[in-house]
Amino acid sequence: MSFKKARASPEKSLSYEEEQAKINEIKKLIGPVASNFPSQCSDASILRFLRARNWNTKKASKMLKETLKWRLHYKPGKIQWEDIAPEAEMGKLYRANYRDKHGRIVLVMRPGFGNTNSVEGQIKYLVYCMENAIAKLDEGQEQQMVWLIDFQKWNMACISMKVARETANVLQDRYPERLGVAILYNPPKIFESFWLLVKPFLEYKTYKKMKFVYSDQPQSMKIMESLFDMDKLDPAFGGKSTDNFDFQAYAKLMKDEDKQKSDYRGHALPSYQASIMSDLHESDIGSEISDEGDSSYNQEIRSDSNSHDEMERLQRDSKSKAD
Repeated sequence: MSFKKARASPEKSLSYEEEQAKINEIKKLIGPVASNFPSQCSDASILRFLRARNWNTKKASKMLKETLKWRLHYKPGKIQWEDIAPEAEMGKLYRANYRDKHGRIVLVMRPGFGNTNSVEGQIKYLVYCMENAIAKLDEGQEQQMVWLIDFQKWNMACISMKVARETANVLQDRYPERLGVAILYNPPKIFESFWLLVKPFLEYKTYKKMKFVYSDQPQSMKIMESLFDMDKLDPAFGGKSTDNFDFQAYAKLMKDEDKQKSDYRGHALPSYQASIMSDLHESDIGSEISDEGDSSYNQEIRSDSNSHDEMERLQRDSKSKAD
C-alpha cells in the first residue's frame, strides 16, 4: 500500500435526500451480497465510505467491496483476546475507561511501549482493538473515536515502516471515517523529522484531525481541557485520574466482552464464503473506475523506497547520538 498525498479538496455538503440517494446507489452497486454484512452495509456505514471518497459512489462502492472481501478472509470479528494477549502486555494500545466530552470512545496508543517485532501480531491486535471499540457503540451514538498517542519512551528505533504502512492501510481503508481526532501528546524533538516524512502522504482529512499537544504550553493544553474531563483523564496526558493501565484487569475485561460477542459479527459464515466471494466478483464486472481527474485518492506515490531509506538514516543518526 502506498500513501497518498494530502490535498485540500473541498468537502461536499449534501441534503438528507441526496445522501439517501447515494446510499441507495451504493446498495445497488454492492448487490444482494450486502445482506450478509448487515453492519458494514448499514446506512451509517455506507455514509462513512461515501464521505471517505467525497461522495463518489463508484469509488465508495469499490472501497466497500474491498473491505467486505478483506473481512471474509481476515475474519476480524473472530479474533479473541487469547489470540493477541502477548501484544497487549505492556499497554501499547488499549481502550480507555472514559470517553471524551462528545461521548466518543478513546483509544490510547503508546508506541514507546512496544514489546514485539511481529508485524502480523501488531496488526491483528490493532484490528482487535478497532472491532472491540466499535462493538461498544450503540445505535445512534457518536461513531467516531479519539486517539491519544503518548510518546513516553519513544525514539526512532520504535519505528517500523512496514507496521506504519499496514496501520495506515487498515485504519484508512478498512475503517474509514472512524477517526474523530488524534492527539499527539509531547512528541520529542526527533519526531519532527519523522513527521516531515509522513505528513505529505497523509490523506487530507486525516491530516486535519491530527493535533499536537505539549504539557508545557498552557495554550496547547486547552485542547485537552476542551475535549476531556481532566479528573477522568490519564495522568500521562495531564489528567488527574489515579488510574493506570493494569494488564490483568484489562485482560479480564476483554475476555468478558469476548464472551458477550455473538458468533456472527457482520461477516459471512465460512460455508457461504465461496459463493459470497463469487457474488462480490460478479458485482465488480463492468464497474472499473477511471483514475483520471482524482489524484487526491488515486495518484500512487512511488517514493516509498526513498522514504524507507530516509527513515533508516534517521534511525542510524538517532542511535549514534544516543551512543
